[in-house]
Amino acid sequence: MIKKRNLFKYINDDLKEKMVFLDGPRQVGKTTLAQQIGEEQYKKYSYLNWDNLQDKKRIINSQFEPDAKLIVFDEIHKYAKWKNYVKGEWDKNKKKYDILVTGSARLDLYRHGGDSLMGRYHYYRLHPFSLAEVLEIDNKIQVKNDLVFVDAKNLRKTFDDLFVYGGFPEPFLKENKRTLRRFHNERQSRLIKEDIRDVELVRDLSALEILATILPEKVGSLLSLNSLREDLQVTHKTVAHWMDILERFYYHYRIYPHAASTIKSLRREPKMFLWDWSQVKNEGSRLENIVASHLLKFSHILHDSEGFDVELKFLRDIEGREVDFLITVNKKPWFAVEVKTSNKKATKHLKYFKEKMNIPFVYQVVASTGIDFVQNDIRVISVEKFLTALF
Repeated sequence: MIKKRNLFKYINDDLKEKMVFLDGPRQVGKTTLAQQIGEEQYKKYSYLNWDNLQDKKRIINSQFEPDAKLIVFDEIHKYAKWKNYVKGEWDKNKKKYDILVTGSARLDLYRHGGDSLMGRYHYYRLHPFSLAEVLEIDNKIQVKNDLVFVDAKNLRKTFDDLFVYGGFPEPFLKENKRTLRRFHNERQSRLIKEDIRDVELVRDLSALEILATILPEKVGSLLSLNSLREDLQVTHKTVAHWMDILERFYYHYRIYPHAASTIKSLRREPKMFLWDWSQVKNEGSRLENIVASHLLKFSHILHDSEGFDVELKFLRDIEGREVDFLITVNKKPWFAVEVKTSNKKATKHLKYFKEKMNIPFVYQVVASTGIDFVQNDIRVISVEKFLTALF
């Protein structure tokens, strides 16, 4: 079963006016999405993968199928001159065909070459499946307004499947623990020994793989590079470089504390989460990770498709008060989210930050099903229902 991704309509519309760059984690469904667009929206399209030797020759020689109206370049960021190449193809042939570029690393960072692509492309990040996407809930988000939650058929079952198998298409759609274990092993190995090796200079790939192996234990806590440096017996500069590489290749992401004049904010260490939350063994940390990933997807889609300055942050002051997540618009609070595995009573930290920072909407998201009430102007709500309001 191939589900239509919620970026389909945005990318299809944008291809009519500019190139589209689509990146995201390995095996998240970029190729499938690109081919769906080609098959459903174009009479003929051409798919070329830089990792394929024959396709590589065709790319270098600019040999495309006759009458193709869409050219898909996959993993072309591994070509040192890729930026100037796609710019040249676009400038020369934009009236002949549309161009979609996909990759498993951040294409906005891998811009080798001297000429600029500015103004020639729209940029999207494809995330793993989310609850609303799987259930085909078409939310009409009103930025700065309260979220709108819905009841849907198979809501808890769908959440439980996402929680266990993650949102990557292969293990999620198969719902099989053996498939999940093999997916974890193969994805991490290929990410480091193929994708990263092809474009990054890393002398000790085995140590980088060890770093990737220990990161799931760090999910949700303040990330200390010094602690990682000691674990790996490498320099601070080296571990910082490795963390940046893994982030560029969508293994993990970091969110940073929000700075506000009304509180004495902690402005140093970020919190770290994985793109594949199913790798996190601790269920409390995994719950926080799945909510973080849904919120990150929410902020990315609003930014990439609508142009809103939406960011995902967290709150922590020097006295140790903390709230897990804060969504901001134009650097100002929109809503805050605290995630709890068992506590159904509204937390005092949420109340404190709401009043101190004048946060319009606050939610306490709990693991238990069937919860939805307001206490002290804080909405306490089950995780599966909360996630229906996002993308």
